[in-house]
Amino acid sequence: MIEEENDDLNNNPDEPQETITRVTGMYKDWFLDYASYVILERAVPAIEDGFKPVQRRIMHSMKDLDDGRYNKVANIVGHTMQYHPHGDASISDAMVQIGQKDLLIDTQGNWGNILTGDRAAASRYIEARISKFGLDVVFNPKITEWQASYDGRRKEPVNLPVMFPLLLAQGGEGIAVGLSTKILPHNFIELIDASIKHLQGKRFTILPDFPTAGIADFSNYNDGNRGGKVRVRAKISQLNKNTLIITELPFGTTTSSLIDSILKANDKGKIKVKKIEDNTAAEVEILVHLPSGLSPDKTIDALYAFTSCESSISPLGCVIEDNKPLFIGVTEMLRRSTDNTVQLLKQELEIKLREFEEQWHFASLERIFIENRIYRDIEEEETWEGVINAIDKGLKPHVKHLKRAITTEDITRLTEIRIKRISKFDIDKAQQKIDALEDQIAEVKHHLEHLIDYAIAYFTRLKKDYGAGKERKTEIRTFNDVDATKVIIRNTKLYVNREEGFIGTSLRRNEYVADCSDIDDIIVFTKEGKMMITKVDSKTFIGKDIIHVAVFKKKDKRTIYNVIYRDGRKGPSYIKRFAVTSITRDRAYDLTNGNKGSVMLYFSANPNGEAEVVTINLRQAGSIKKLKWDIDFADILIKGRVSKGNLVTKYPVKRVELKEKGVSTLKPRKIWFDDTVQRLNVDGRGELVGEFRGEDKLLIINQSGKVKTVTPEVTMHFDDDMIAMEKWIPKKPISAVYFNGEKDMYYVKRFLIEQEGKEESFISENPKSQLEIVSTDWKPMAEIVFAKERGKDRKDNLEINLEEFISIKGISALGNQLTKDKVNQVNLLTPLPYDAPKEVHADDLEVVGETEVMAGNPEEADIDLSKSKSDSKNDLEIDDEGQITLF
Repeated sequence: MIEEENDDLNNNPDEPQETITRVTGMYKDWFLDYASYVILERAVPAIEDGFKPVQRRIMHSMKDLDDGRYNKVANIVGHTMQYHPHGDASISDAMVQIGQKDLLIDTQGNWGNILTGDRAAASRYIEARISKFGLDVVFNPKITEWQASYDGRRKEPVNLPVMFPLLLAQGGEGIAVGLSTKILPHNFIELIDASIKHLQGKRFTILPDFPTAGIADFSNYNDGNRGGKVRVRAKISQLNKNTLIITELPFGTTTSSLIDSILKANDKGKIKVKKIEDNTAAEVEILVHLPSGLSPDKTIDALYAFTSCESSISPLGCVIEDNKPLFIGVTEMLRRSTDNTVQLLKQELEIKLREFEEQWHFASLERIFIENRIYRDIEEEETWEGVINAIDKGLKPHVKHLKRAITTEDITRLTEIRIKRISKFDIDKAQQKIDALEDQIAEVKHHLEHLIDYAIAYFTRLKKDYGAGKERKTEIRTFNDVDATKVIIRNTKLYVNREEGFIGTSLRRNEYVADCSDIDDIIVFTKEGKMMITKVDSKTFIGKDIIHVAVFKKKDKRTIYNVIYRDGRKGPSYIKRFAVTSITRDRAYDLTNGNKGSVMLYFSANPNGEAEVVTINLRQAGSIKKLKWDIDFADILIKGRVSKGNLVTKYPVKRVELKEKGVSTLKPRKIWFDDTVQRLNVDGRGELVGEFRGEDKLLIINQSGKVKTVTPEVTMHFDDDMIAMEKWIPKKPISAVYFNGEKDMYYVKRFLIEQEGKEESFISENPKSQLEIVSTDWKPMAEIVFAKERGKDRKDNLEINLEEFISIKGISALGNQLTKDKVNQVNLLTPLPYDAPKEVHADDLEVVGETEVMAGNPEEADIDLSKSKSDSKNDLEIDDEGQITLF
């Protein structure tokens, strides 16, 4: 019913009236009724058994039809419609989803492919039956609570007695009215282990495991509660220098959707792809062919940044309990499921106990009835009541040991014993049967008294019987955030109109600056000492007389700007060096003291902190004696951009000229390796790899017997079989012991890297060849453990100095045979002590006149740099340990 009230606020019938409509009656309840129906009867699973109603009815129907053979899915769907008040499409779709999870249903035919997204064949073509696991853990009519079906003609289970955390194993997803749920699938074996830990009173942690495998970061999983997030990635590796291979998918994607996202990113210019091949069948195999010259490592990061190769999943643990939605985490779900399993096991045991006691009771009665020939007492009885009374009277002297009173039903069963059974009755066999029943009763009582131990044994049996092949598929990792600006393809060109002060991608008639992307930031400097950082756009006004423009790198501490500026129209000149690591976008910063008329006299941007030498030329004025001298930027400390700088001169400067380009004044860059995320970094996370200069390389050795040297980059990816990574010292030999599959013997070799930047194999290509140990120590030691040969005593272990065993040879050399005896294993021991020579790099030395000293920055002071330097000369000596002495 709808009621309308008119409220005439102005008491003026000529003006528009405000209408208030109140919703009452059935309209008021309709939304709530519909929302409750969708939540409870369609979209959200129950916590007791982990099923949505349609799934529960499918499993119940399959049990009805179960005879051990496969049934057509169409037949199962039709049978389920007796219980489910919806059409066949919803039933068949739900059944296919259960079947694809490969847990409760044995499937036959084309059930689709979760990897490619291909749909299942029509239900009339495919078949199914309940799996052994499903029969074991899902059904038990004796402990099932029943209710009438929607039309009242049949009975269906309220909940199935599932004795396993099925909801967490399969996962569940549904969108209701005003409510949704997303429970991620977990690993079968890990769930059982967690259930056992819970029963033992121990703490546990469970993390999702996806059928599509892939790599996942669960650091923000939040126990599956609302607000949590899981990052999932495809497994991408480098097949060769121009080809990437995707072998595992992130959960929630298919090969088709993944390829589409790569193609879209390619069309938008985010990445560059030459060709994509999809060879997926039983296993995922997507080949991504790259144009020549493109970095595979950066492309992998770009795939994660701009395609579906990485995605985020937001879990939401919502279940139905007591006909109400309940929001809980996966840990609590497992606890409740395990506790529910214990109660169901208890009910099973109690039913078994009653059944065994009933069997024992009747077996005892039967023995008394036959052994004492009580059946003869009824021969002369003419009425049924007389028969019952006669048997009851005959039993009384012999039933004191029974556990309960004799009922009329018991006596009636005795009268139904056939004469043939009485005539062939064997007292010994009857007693054996009673004894066996007593043993079974005692066993069940023991289980009930030790219910937790019984439940642990039950879960252990499930793991043993059904755990094969259900190991974890998804690799657990912590991800580094991919900086999109570092991996995006520069798909557009940046131009500058220096005189007018414009930059942008549409100024094609003006000066070309660099390739850039649409997400890059641009740093710009003007002649009057202003600096600004702005987003790439078609045309942006910065300020007239632009002197420098470049793509800006955030947190870049190695790009150093060298500046000489005049303070005001007639003020003194200053020199300073600074880096720009972070800034507010589109804000103009003043690099001078802010006085009107300030101007840049000299500017340079140095990507590796280079410090040049410049010549200062003064204007002739007054009694100035020295009009020209040199300044070395290496003498200036690197400070912030807001610093005033050091005084150059108080006199007018005519011009500043570049005299000599400089070398880097920055310290070597320290690089760390974070094993958690398997990435290099310069932030101090993980283990220090070393201090690297521009020419230094990284040495990488893989278990497959391949070695290479590469320039270290934070975007690098590493193979899963990497066993050694360190700073490469060219003269330091690599020692290896390997099994040669062709010769069927162990060999030792020592070699140096012959070709920088090229991956080379140092063991034979035979499939049986295998690397045993590898060492980059100067004096490595190895231990040989010999195998026991038939008829001979086992030889004692032998220690070998590999440096003395073989000299350094080429990387392709076979090496020396290790031993003629059979080897069980080879172990790497602690190396012998050795003082490695220290290398002195050219950029460690700074030339000042004719003197060489270690490079460094003097303490900066507000001094006049126009004063000449001392021309004193010193002798230099470098000792064997790399120490430099001046005298």
